[in-house]
Amino acid sequence: MFDTVLVANRGEIAVRVIRTLRALGVRSVAVFSDADADARHVREADTAVRIGPAPASESYLSVERLLEAAARTGAQAVHPGYGFLAENAAFARACAEAGLAFIGPSPEAISLMGDKIRAKETVKKAGVPVVPGSSGSGLTDAELIAAAREIGVPVLLKPSAGGGGKGMRLVRDTEVLADEIAAARREARASFGDDTLLVERWVDRPRHIEIQVLADGHGNVVHLGERECSLQRRHQKIIEEAPSVLLDPATRAAMGEAAVQAARSCGYRGAGTVEFIVPGGDPSSYYFMEMNTRLQVEHPVTELVTGLDLVEWQLRVAAGERLPYAQEDITLTGHAVEARICAEDPSRGFLPSGGTVLSLREPQGDGVRTDSGLSEGTEVGSLYDPMLSKVIAYGPDRPTALRRLRAALADTVTLGVQTNAGFLRRLLAHPDVVAGDLDTGLVEREAAGLVPAEVPEEVYEAAAAVRLAGLAPAGEGWTDPFSVPSGWRLGGTPRPVGFSLRVADPVEYTPRGTHTVTADRVAVTLDGVRHTFHRAADWIGRDGDAWHVRDHDPVAASLTGSAHAGADSLTAPMPGTVTVVKVAVGDEVTAGQSLLVVEAMKMEHVISAPHAGTVSELDVTPGTTVAMDQILAVITPAEETE
Repeated sequence: MFDTVLVANRGEIAVRVIRTLRALGVRSVAVFSDADADARHVREADTAVRIGPAPASESYLSVERLLEAAARTGAQAVHPGYGFLAENAAFARACAEAGLAFIGPSPEAISLMGDKIRAKETVKKAGVPVVPGSSGSGLTDAELIAAAREIGVPVLLKPSAGGGGKGMRLVRDTEVLADEIAAARREARASFGDDTLLVERWVDRPRHIEIQVLADGHGNVVHLGERECSLQRRHQKIIEEAPSVLLDPATRAAMGEAAVQAARSCGYRGAGTVEFIVPGGDPSSYYFMEMNTRLQVEHPVTELVTGLDLVEWQLRVAAGERLPYAQEDITLTGHAVEARICAEDPSRGFLPSGGTVLSLREPQGDGVRTDSGLSEGTEVGSLYDPMLSKVIAYGPDRPTALRRLRAALADTVTLGVQTNAGFLRRLLAHPDVVAGDLDTGLVEREAAGLVPAEVPEEVYEAAAAVRLAGLAPAGEGWTDPFSVPSGWRLGGTPRPVGFSLRVADPVEYTPRGTHTVTADRVAVTLDGVRHTFHRAADWIGRDGDAWHVRDHDPVAASLTGSAHAGADSLTAPMPGTVTVVKVAVGDEVTAGQSLLVVEAMKMEHVISAPHAGTVSELDVTPGTTVAMDQILAVITPAEETE
């Protein structure tokens, strides 16, 4: 076993890897950018090295700086985590050349399976069924369009070089193929430095099931069962579980053997995942999609049902050990479900969010595990992936695991940063999810019904209670009656104290219930029902949901912002960076025309013209960093320019 391992990653995965290193008595080295100088993974490691400024391209993606950090700290091995350079063959090769063990597969296996086109051809030769699609690499836009027309819509555009849903586009109309290909190439180039695309047949109402494999350097390969990953949004997994309710023992064994053959076909070593698309109505008709040559975000559910620490076995295999297990030794016990907590706002169309973590409560205990990189004071910005943590629940059966996870999400508090925890809790209670009737489109179909249409009155009541408490006089002894916020007036009827508040739209609210306010809690009783919230600064939360309640000053609001503020203004929907500007001041535009692109947390958002008119203001250029709701441009309506 190694003495010192450098973890070439950040956030929750770095914390997770460090936990196993500590259990094995291995010294851990963390790396950090300027944005992460006080991050949790830095504090929990045995030592830490600064590797550059905040942009990932100058820090976490710098092979040279990572290798320098390893040399300075005497590391013998590098664990890449997932994301960043985890599936970068050049990084794995550079580690080997520097005399470092890369805790993952060989550069050749990474390169082969990282190219989705070559990967499909390789596993197909090994007898693994693949999804029908285009063949050949480096296809032009015209060739991709021709392949899509031949396959027949709907089709899925996929970057050949990457995963995680980045750059993927589902196309149901051939007329928009050119635009979708351009967008997919742009996102693939930004995410992976390679805009090569392939096109595949889209399987309607599919299920996404993946098989965890483990292989050593002595020719031994086993699979550790499957994970159901069908609950996705924008091709990004948000809930995963093991095992899948769809598979019977025979299908599980067949898919497992196919995954083992896929791993053998590329000489795989370490922990990896073979992903399959499965028609929900016919589980026996499964197709290979891709192989992820790294640890997966969702690996904890496999750990809980097998009792194996996958990070430990990554380390042992990289150190040259043999797997002590044959396939018949692997058993699945109980059920585990994982929820990904992301910095995003469901009420704003799941746009990325950011801010400072003011109050944090992460569930742990019987049957519950949280993998997290958060701590109070953590700054969540727009430079890195939006996933903050994972909450995992285990039980003897699926209903127990689901109940425990819903309860754990209700007990999750992350005030200061908007997250999807409340949305996930409601999703897990959806009848189809409870019944196990899943497919990759379920979340998109049902999302609107899982986001509250209005801010509950008790939220405003709680916010008003906090403000009333702040107005109350402090100290003991005589109290000036004029200082008590009772609404009392000399010679007149008391007038209730009201507040102008804003969560979404401004609201004039007069409290009408009873309240108890402490430093970190506020309880209100309305119509005989008591509601209890966590609180921190202007944030209150409960059951995984959180609201940022601000005071609203109508006069000040009317005096700030652009002279054209209102329906004519285009504002940033999220904190991020402007990557594309397609217009200039004076240009005439049509309603719905794409004008700008804002990127945050590896997600693009297109800003379109609200109506026909002329660009009268343009306050940004490519590369401009913007805050949420910052005015980007103003479109003067056509009738006003005549």
